[in-house]
Amino acid sequence: MELEWDWLSPVLTVPYVPTLGPIHPGALSPDLFAEVLAVAATGRFLAHDKDQRWSDEKDETVLTAAVVHRPGLTLIPTLTRRGRDCVKLHHYSAEAPDLPDLLDLASKLAADHGAQTARVVWFQPGATALMPAGTACTRVQLKQFTHDGPPQPAVRDLREHPPTIVATFADFAQQMAADGFAFLWDRFQDGQLDSPLLTITADNRVVGAIGPMEIMKDPAGAARLLPQYFGVLPDQRGHGHGRTLWRAAMHWGRANGAAYQLLQTELGGASDRLCQAEGLESLGFVLTTTASTR
Repeated sequence: MELEWDWLSPVLTVPYVPTLGPIHPGALSPDLFAEVLAVAATGRFLAHDKDQRWSDEKDETVLTAAVVHRPGLTLIPTLTRRGRDCVKLHHYSAEAPDLPDLLDLASKLAADHGAQTARVVWFQPGATALMPAGTACTRVQLKQFTHDGPPQPAVRDLREHPPTIVATFADFAQQMAADGFAFLWDRFQDGQLDSPLLTITADNRVVGAIGPMEIMKDPAGAARLLPQYFGVLPDQRGHGHGRTLWRAAMHWGRANGAAYQLLQTELGGASDRLCQAEGLESLGFVLTTTASTR
């Protein structure tokens, strides 16, 4: 099916595209949505899809037959075949979502496709103090690389450390598994991680990391620094390690030709507070609620 841009563009209150995630506002276009629909159910990646870093096949696809599209409202459901299969119903409207009805629709789609989880995703240009119980909220943030920040000599690529320091990343990764570092450590050990993984040390061990550092062109052809895994050990927080790592990553991005970076941060979380303190531009909020699994 084709989406009418005159219907869709007024309800794109946050620059977010199903299966792709946050997109630079300058790269949003009717062609981009058409491309996402065109590869539905093929397993193919679009050339600018950041997910191709981690897999040989796209595991999230638009359920094109269930798209609802009319003036003032567009609903785009996707199906993810990863872990617990999940249907996500993306709600685009200037009006507040009718969550009970949308959750019911998402649950029916999940049942039809054998998915264990059903979610509704909707968007707000501004934050709200009132959110339905059980709602997760992330902020879409934009960092424009307009000038070089200072280098951070305390930060080094993991490969630049002596073997005794590199070996301590295993313990760091285990403690920070929930933040994705166990996955990265496995790829590093298997020789599948070619990009820099920036680290900071204390007491001869890795205590924080951000990476991998990679640049990819966006749908409009601009170079963007891709999102990284980012974390500091709990017992090492409050010492400025996170800010030092962040600034080192931003220096790397600018020095290697990136024009910008887009991030999604948990509202009120440590990364969210850091990005706001560092002057990133807020592009809006993505809210997610999950249907009851009773």
